Amino acid sequence: MSVDCSSQEDTILVVDDTPTNLQVLFDLLSEHGYRVAIAKNGETALQRLQIAQPNLILLDVMMPGIDGFETCQKLKANPDTCEIPVIFMTALSESVDKIKGLSLGAVDYITKPIQHEEVLARIRVHLQLRNATRVMEQRTHELNQALENLKQAQLHLVQGEKMSALGQMVAGIAHEINNPVNFIHGNLRHVKEYTQDLLGFIQLYQKHYPNPVDEIQERAEALELEFLEHDLLKMLGSMEMGTERIRHLVLSLRNFSRLDEAEIQAVDLHAGIDSTLVILQHRLKAKPDFPTIRVSKNYEQIPLVECYPSQLNQVFMNILSNAIDALEESAITLPTINIRTWVTDTNWVTVSIADNGVGMDESVRSQIFNPFFTTKAIGKGTGLGLSISYQIVTDKHGGKIQCYSTAGQGTEFFIQIPVQHTMA
Repeated sequence: MSVDCSSQEDTILVVDDTPTNLQVLFDLLSEHGYRVAIAKNGETALQRLQIAQPNLILLDVMMPGIDGFETCQKLKANPDTCEIPVIFMTALSESVDKIKGLSLGAVDYITKPIQHEEVLARIRVHLQLRNATRVMEQRTHELNQALENLKQAQLHLVQGEKMSALGQMVAGIAHEINNPVNFIHGNLRHVKEYTQDLLGFIQLYQKHYPNPVDEIQERAEALELEFLEHDLLKMLGSMEMGTERIRHLVLSLRNFSRLDEAEIQAVDLHAGIDSTLVILQHRLKAKPDFPTIRVSKNYEQIPLVECYPSQLNQVFMNILSNAIDALEESAITLPTINIRTWVTDTNWVTVSIADNGVGMDESVRSQIFNPFFTTKAIGKGTGLGLSISYQIVTDKHGGKIQCYSTAGQGTEFFIQIPVQHTMA
C-alpha cells in the first residue's frame, strides 16, 4: 500500500490585502484542484488558524496592521502552527527582505508580479516535501511504538510460567506487531522513491539553472545540500534495515507460538529451539553484575518430528528460562548453556539442555516435576512450569523427560520425542 506525498485536496491559505490578488490566486489554485482559504490581513489569518489549519500558506508582506513578517514570526512561535510551510509573495525584491523572510522560517520567497507556473511548481514541491516529512515522522513514530511493544512483549514472555497461556500471548503479540511493521516496511520503499524524486527534481533545477541567485546559493550551502542528499537516502536505508530486523523477530515469535498449527505437524525442532533463544536473547546478554551467557549448539541432522509445535516450544522456553535463572544465581565467570540434538534408535529424537549453574541436590531434583514445587522466592515462580512441561512431553507426545543434576555442578535435561506421533 502506498502513501501519496501530495494531494489535490490540500488546503492553501492565501493572505493578501489586495482583492485582485486574492481573486487571481483563488481562481488559479482552485482550477488546479486545491482547496483555497483567504484572509485579508495577518490578524484574520491568525484567527482562522485557530479553527482550521491549512497545508501551506501564501503570505503577503506589506499589509495593514501586522505585516507578513510579523505574522510569520507569530506562526513559527506557536507550536500548533510552526510546521505549516509559509511562502512569502511580495513586491519587496531586495535581498535583505528575502533574507529576513527566510530567516523567520519561510520555506520560499516569490516576488511579484508572480508567474503562475512558477507559483504552482513551488507550491507542489513544498507540499510534497511537507507531506513526505510527515509520512516519515508518522512511520518513525509507529516504528518506535512497535519497538516498545516488542520490548514489552519480550519482558512479559519470561515473567510467567503458565505454559498454556504463553503461546496465546506470543501469538497475539506477533499478530499485533506484524501488521504495522509490514505497513511501515512497505511504505518506507515509497518514501524512499518519493525522496529520490524530489532530489531528482532539485538536481534537474540545478542542471537548467546552474547559477542561481545568491540567496539560493547561500541557502544551499547553509543546508549542506550535497550532504543532505547523501545522508537522507542513507538514513532511509537504515530505517528499512531496522524494520527488516523486527520482521525477523516477529517471525521467530510466530514460529515459537505456532498456534495456527493446533493439529499434529511434522516440524524441525531446531527451528523451535532457535526461536526460543531469540525471544530469550535479552536475558543472555551481559549485565552490570553478570557476564554474557554463552550458548553452545551442537545440532546433528535429525528428521522432522510429528508433534504439537507450540507446546514443545513452551517446554524449551521453560527449561531454558530455568537454566538462565540457575546461572544468574551462580558466581561462575563463564556461564554456559549447551544444547545438543541427536537421533536415538532411528525412531526417537533427543534434545539435551545443560547448564553449569548452581545445580541441585537429590532431595530437590526428585521433586522438580511435582505440581507447585519451587525453590524460588515467593512471587518468582509458580511451581507449575516443569510439571506442565512433563505433561506435554509424556502425556501429549508419548515421550520422556529426565533431569540429572549435582549441587554446584549444573543441571542437564534430556527430552526424548518419538519421530512419529502415536498418541491417541
